Amino acid sequence: MDLAAHYNQLFTKSAQAISSNRYVLDSKIDDENDHRFGITLLIRPLESIKNQIQSFLNELKKEDPAQYYYPNSDIHITVLSIISCRDGFSLSQINPSAYIALIQENIASLKNLEIHLNGITASDSTIMIQGFPSNDTLNSFRDALREAFKNSTVQRSIDSRYTLFTAHVSVCRFRKTIADTTKFISILEKYRKQDFGKFTVDNVELVCNDWYQRKEKTQILHTFLLK
Repeated sequence: MDLAAHYNQLFTKSAQAISSNRYVLDSKIDDENDHRFGITLLIRPLESIKNQIQSFLNELKKEDPAQYYYPNSDIHITVLSIISCRDGFSLSQINPSAYIALIQENIASLKNLEIHLNGITASDSTIMIQGFPSNDTLNSFRDALREAFKNSTVQRSIDSRYTLFTAHVSVCRFRKTIADTTKFISILEKYRKQDFGKFTVDNVELVCNDWYQRKEKTQILHTFLLK
């Protein structure tokens, strides 16, 4: 899959949806009764890169403060959603050590991975930073984990929503009507090719998380060091 072409197609389609008010609002962001939890393996970019992302988000906030903007603490790249967030899930239902062991058996293949966060794209509900891995190890690692979990007896729901192959970072979700879609899209266009920086992946985290990866609702189960 050509990631650049995929991101470009996604942005073109989503910009049209935003312009014609066909974007999707997330009704659960402010719902205190949202109890969707799951298990995710993720990568966190460097703080310096997150700060670059906040500069972009600050410009969006000035134009439209009503949307949901991710703080640095919640910014991440999903490696694999092992148990997709759902109502009723809790850690008491699984043995985390079994998940840790399966991941540890395959983690060595992730060495020498660099990710370049360059430009922005969008869906009809989310603004994202485009991520470009330096080699094929990320998706090879994902495929190895898919096979390992498939051959195991642990609870999982990998790829239940969609098959993940990108390295994007979700940074904004629509929760209110966009104040001025023309101005909003003009800011997106301004940052369409913005270079947010590169970083070498030196660890990945296995976490129990809510739908939005909020720090206050996330529990780190294990950190896998790659060096």
